[in-house]
Amino acid sequence: MAITRRDFLNGMAIAVAAGLTPLDVVRAAKSGNEFIHGEYYPPSLTGLRGNHPGSFEMAHALGREHEKFDFNTLPLEEEYDLVVVGGGISGLSAACFWREKYGDNSKILILDNHDDFGGHAKRNEFKAGGKTLIGYGGSEAFQSPAHNFSPEVKQLMSRLGISVTRLKSSFDVNFYPDQQLSRGVFFDKKNFGVTKIVSGDPGRAVSDDIPPDRLNGRDIKDFINDFPLSETDRLALIALHTQPEDYLAGMSVKEKSDWLDTHSYSEFLASKVGLSKMAVLYFQQRSNDFFAIGIEGISGSDARACALPGFDALGLPPLDGETLADLEEPYVYHFPDGNAGLARLMVRHLIPDALPGTTMEDSVLARLDYARLDRPENAARLRLNSIAINAQNTPDGVVVTYIKGGKLHRVRSQAAIMAGYNMMIPWLVPEMPDAQKADLRLNVKAPLVYTNVAIKNWHAFKTLGVHEFYSPAAPYSRVKLDYPVSIGGYQHPQNPDQPMVIHMVYVPTYPGSKMTAREQFRDGRAYLLGSTFEAHEKMVRDQLQEMFATTGFDHARDITAITVNRWAHGYAYYPSSLFDDMEKIPDIINRARQPVGRIAIANSDADWSAYAHAAIDQAWRAVNELTGRG
Repeated sequence: MAITRRDFLNGMAIAVAAGLTPLDVVRAAKSGNEFIHGEYYPPSLTGLRGNHPGSFEMAHALGREHEKFDFNTLPLEEEYDLVVVGGGISGLSAACFWREKYGDNSKILILDNHDDFGGHAKRNEFKAGGKTLIGYGGSEAFQSPAHNFSPEVKQLMSRLGISVTRLKSSFDVNFYPDQQLSRGVFFDKKNFGVTKIVSGDPGRAVSDDIPPDRLNGRDIKDFINDFPLSETDRLALIALHTQPEDYLAGMSVKEKSDWLDTHSYSEFLASKVGLSKMAVLYFQQRSNDFFAIGIEGISGSDARACALPGFDALGLPPLDGETLADLEEPYVYHFPDGNAGLARLMVRHLIPDALPGTTMEDSVLARLDYARLDRPENAARLRLNSIAINAQNTPDGVVVTYIKGGKLHRVRSQAAIMAGYNMMIPWLVPEMPDAQKADLRLNVKAPLVYTNVAIKNWHAFKTLGVHEFYSPAAPYSRVKLDYPVSIGGYQHPQNPDQPMVIHMVYVPTYPGSKMTAREQFRDGRAYLLGSTFEAHEKMVRDQLQEMFATTGFDHARDITAITVNRWAHGYAYYPSSLFDDMEKIPDIINRARQPVGRIAIANSDADWSAYAHAAIDQAWRAVNELTGRG
């Protein structure tokens, strides 16, 4: 099922409390402001963001009930050439590609259920110490553009004025190394019996922004010997890192590859390397940020692709080009607001009056005027707080029904592109063949939380000698100082006296549960959607206080704001040989994204790949499927 019973109940809670049916909720919904005024500025909002309250409840409620409503009784209000459902990177890209084919006067409407555009590319702003701090609340950077960017992606970037070369030069890769800071590990008292910070991690990381010769890492033996583990466990971890063995001895190269494809990294460490439960626990959340699941949910092959230890002496074939690019190409193609910078430049391209300026650099500090996004005189219009609930082919094109301001609205277009979460499309396009609906529902997105915390200064990090922490077992597996990017007049904090944004990553996982990735993702989604900001805030404050207590840090005094970017539907599902028949995946992906009449399907979900370049490529494909049909 694409929406679990618990998900549905979470979305329906308010309706039940009020004694309403889902259709009553449709009629009474307050999904957003009918009009956006000049003071409307979502990036400055703190608290619970991402899948914020009001953006998802209606979709869940309608999941079981929408077919009972006759949308044809509603009047048609507007006519467009294209309607795009979803104002994220893929939806905005689709609008740009459509305009390229049909000209600037082509009428386009983009609908988005959130109060801001960008999808997972979300901009967070803070005021601290008289300074504006910019953070990224989701999609954070371009992944290996030299290897991954298609000609279409490169052409779009060029039209938008984005230079990956200038982005790279704006990222000071030596800033934290020059501050004599390293990566470190936070061992929490609950799981390890003592609170301990161990600095000087010498390990290599996938998608690394620090040059390998500037890690400020210690000798691996000294580093591990500081762990609050038994001597036996420390010696075992040191041996794993410094004395690689063929842990799959007796197997052929093919048998080794097959074994690693079908067994988790957790099982590899326990059954083949022979680590104890506590030693394995050290690695438990190493994969959380990259895969949004713990090491019991990634294969040994995927662990190898993340530069995790244990594979050097197995005699395996070289890694493929894309994997090597992720390991070797620096992760430095980053706007201060992550890929929200890309989304803002696409909005400028479509609606120039909304964002002042003409260059990539001057867009960074420019204030976007949300009141200009949905004006009648615009050829392209971006309508926020608008929840699409139905799209259907008609003899005259496609009719899309959505909710805004507590009212149902209906528009018609020549064609439509579904650029939101793919698992929601079966509910929005009921005429779709059942087999295709089943394929779409296999892409169960991985939930995660990106929390940004504005602090008055970062002396605590400086005192501990660490700019980024990994935690094996505490809720937030990654806690780091913001990327050191200075561009377009925006200056990254230069010394520990200045305010700073801490970026934190939390992934709800279920180690030891024996659940598949999809089962974990569904349960994690339900948990996130049922959690309050207060619960998240307590989690943040408790962890930071424990981490920095020895430095004089006081969360009540030193934290100035918290923004919790909740992505209950986070990363697109990543196919895994642990849970999927990999030979069938290409056909499933292709069948799932087939157009239904004049309705095409985009989003990174359509490629089962959680990257900005995949979202753009899928938008290009969707537009060409429509335009190629006449």
